[in-house]
Amino acid sequence: MSAMSADLSQAWENREGPVVFVTVSADGIPNAIYATCVGKYDDSTLVVADNYFNKTRENILGANHQGCILFTAKGGKTYQIKGTLEYHREGPVYDFMKSWNPKKHPGNAAVALKVTSAFSGAAQLC
Repeated sequence: MSAMSADLSQAWENREGPVVFVTVSADGIPNAIYATCVGKYDDSTLVVADNYFNKTRENILGANHQGCILFTAKGGKTYQIKGTLEYHREGPVYDFMKSWNPKKHPGNAAVALKVTSAFSGAAQLC
């Protein structure tokens, strides 16, 4: 697990629009979705709310626990954060998600992406 640098954390706080959340099935088939209900739990963990997952949930709970988040910061600079995925239906990460997830969404679970590496273009950031 890698900690996000101050510059990467600042870019995350200044992101624009939804993120792209990518998971992979046990058969190696990628699945990408847009996600707007996201947050930073700590310097090495990003959280995505499972409001309406289907294939995404299957992939996370299956044999492949790898994923990535793509986002664009103000000014147009893009970032890719890769990591391992954990699915939380209770506990501190789940409670964190429930604190900011809009009440109109179910917030079925919280998916924690534990950062292993991050990139902006070809430059590795952590």
